[in-house]
Amino acid sequence: MPAARGMTRIGLLVNPDAGLGGRLGLKGSDGQAEYARSQGAEDRAGPRVKDALAHFTRLRKDTSDLQWVTSEGRMGSEWIGSEIGIISTIHQSSGLTSAEDTAGLVQTLLNAEIDLLVYGGGDGTTRDIVAALEKAGRGNLPLIGVPCGVKMHSGCFAASPKAAAEVLSAWLDGELLVANTEVLDLDEEIYREGRWVVRMYAEAMTPASPRWMQGTKQRVEASGEEEIVEGLADHIREILMVSNHLIIWGSGGTLRTIGEMVGMNPTVLGIDASIGSKQIGTDLNESDLLKLLSEHEGEVTILLSPMGGQGFLIGRGNLQLSPEVLRTAGIDSVLGICTPAKLLTVRRLRIETGDSDLDAKFAGKRYMKVLQGYRTTRVLPVSVD
Repeated sequence: MPAARGMTRIGLLVNPDAGLGGRLGLKGSDGQAEYARSQGAEDRAGPRVKDALAHFTRLRKDTSDLQWVTSEGRMGSEWIGSEIGIISTIHQSSGLTSAEDTAGLVQTLLNAEIDLLVYGGGDGTTRDIVAALEKAGRGNLPLIGVPCGVKMHSGCFAASPKAAAEVLSAWLDGELLVANTEVLDLDEEIYREGRWVVRMYAEAMTPASPRWMQGTKQRVEASGEEEIVEGLADHIREILMVSNHLIIWGSGGTLRTIGEMVGMNPTVLGIDASIGSKQIGTDLNESDLLKLLSEHEGEVTILLSPMGGQGFLIGRGNLQLSPEVLRTAGIDSVLGICTPAKLLTVRRLRIETGDSDLDAKFAGKRYMKVLQGYRTTRVLPVSVD
């Protein structure tokens, strides 16, 4: 619950470099911001935080009891409008930012006695924030993360920018309790080499909302599913890997194993493509995918495996599948792949394309099929938060 005083102080922190590498297929943005911008990457974090705050103002017409405390510039005020309430800038930021900038702003916000911190970034940003909070002895400060990174495994992120606004509004109304959640991250250097190593770094406090908060990613491993995965591979080989049928292969361990079974040499964490039995693209970015789609005249299938626990099919770790790519391929081209073990942790398919109109089209489907074995499908509800 907010502190019992007339004005609630909300800290705002934006990592303006978060998510820059997503559409370029860089797998992350840690240490890659300058290169990503040189390749034409556009801001992702700031605009998404701006969307969250705009939705917040629609939810709460009266913000006179709120004081937003933030940085002057790229880490804060550039993305916030005066209609959101009283704004106090107590820090300066510009250009490229670093973990040290994040830590410095966190300490400055703590000195201003904020009640809760809203931040835009990815798992790396979360780690930096939590480390600064622990150093200051303030690990109990509630956090709400606006998802802006390439991959987001930690449980303190909302499911979408709008969901972050919903959580904040409900917390201010006293409708949500605060609970512990895990802060997870990948080593991005190892990640870019094709190895998937998730570690738990700390715990954080966040408003508990199963609907609006994404929860932590779970890695699902089950023995005895080798035959099921072989059946999935047989299905894809027989039904989809036919003449003039373009398959766009998403990332993930299940799809990587299936790809190897059908004779491909898939990247571990990237986006690949095949037509028939021939692999025609490896570790593709948004531009590569658009070029392939523009030149192809046959059927298209996008194979994706939802994240265990969270259920995200689109919007986590596959930003190369931009709204333009999805529109060009068609939303009916998306097919989920999910083994029975993973289905135990996935109750719905969550979609967050970054485009509200496209999200609405997915929501309009209400249900989507996932392939769970040889010629065996299951229907799951679609959730657009």
